[in-house]
Amino acid sequence: MDQESNKKKVSTFDAQSVTSATVAFFKRWWKLLTIVFVAAAIISAVVSMFIKPMYLSYGIMIPTNSNRLSKAILDYDYSMDFMDYGAERDCEYALQVLTSKQMELAVSKRFNLEQRYNIKPSSPHKQYDIGKKYNRYLTIKRTDFMGIEVAIIDRDPQTAADIVNYIMDKYDTLCHEIHRDRAVDAAVVMDAVCATAEDELDSVAASAKADPWKDYLVRRKCKELAHLQARAVQTNVDKDKQVHYRYVVDRAVPADKKDRPKRALIVLGCSVGALVVCIFGLLLFVPRKDEDEE
Repeated sequence: MDQESNKKKVSTFDAQSVTSATVAFFKRWWKLLTIVFVAAAIISAVVSMFIKPMYLSYGIMIPTNSNRLSKAILDYDYSMDFMDYGAERDCEYALQVLTSKQMELAVSKRFNLEQRYNIKPSSPHKQYDIGKKYNRYLTIKRTDFMGIEVAIIDRDPQTAADIVNYIMDKYDTLCHEIHRDRAVDAAVVMDAVCATAEDELDSVAASAKADPWKDYLVRRKCKELAHLQARAVQTNVDKDKQVHYRYVVDRAVPADKKDRPKRALIVLGCSVGALVVCIFGLLLFVPRKDEDEE
């Protein structure tokens, strides 16, 4: 019992000593701490006025469920509705295209990001520096409702809106370029198949004469050729026609209020930081000075 009571007395004494020392410290240095806090607040407020404001613009799009519009329209056996919105898989594909290097290079060329981001043309890491700033200012993420939000910050609100709208429009172009390479191969194959089918039909028709079996074969070949030609039309449409691969829900508009810097947070952070540094400095160096004087 005596040991427990002694421990409680020691702990109470230590707490009182710490509290007394803390109160004494702030009584002694409150003027200096107040001056440091106010000076840091004034200096940070003045410096923050020279920071150029940045504006945020964003747009929202939803990828389509069917990328082959011709097949969805012309093929009666195709079960997918071309008006459907995209599923989770389509969102993942869209995110890959939107964040691709091709998209970055297209935006960089269209809006001259090298000059806009103050990148030196002679820099050996020019493309790396442009990409680093571009990816820092750009945000592309999936929404909770299977949409995709494209957002960017820039010093000019109109340019920020233009970049977001360009990215959403360029998405169609990149998707078409990706699909066109595949569609060109399919069109070549289908043209060759149709040419072979026409030759077979001409051969069968020439030897048919009055044979009923030959006449049935001609009708069957005509039906097969018509089906192949319909498929060929689809591949040529996919190759030549550019369609929309997304629904635009919200187009970006110029922001009328800056997104950053948050001057109140800058002032508060700098003031508190300066105050903490001053306190640590007093705790570390003032006792040593007193000891040297003694």
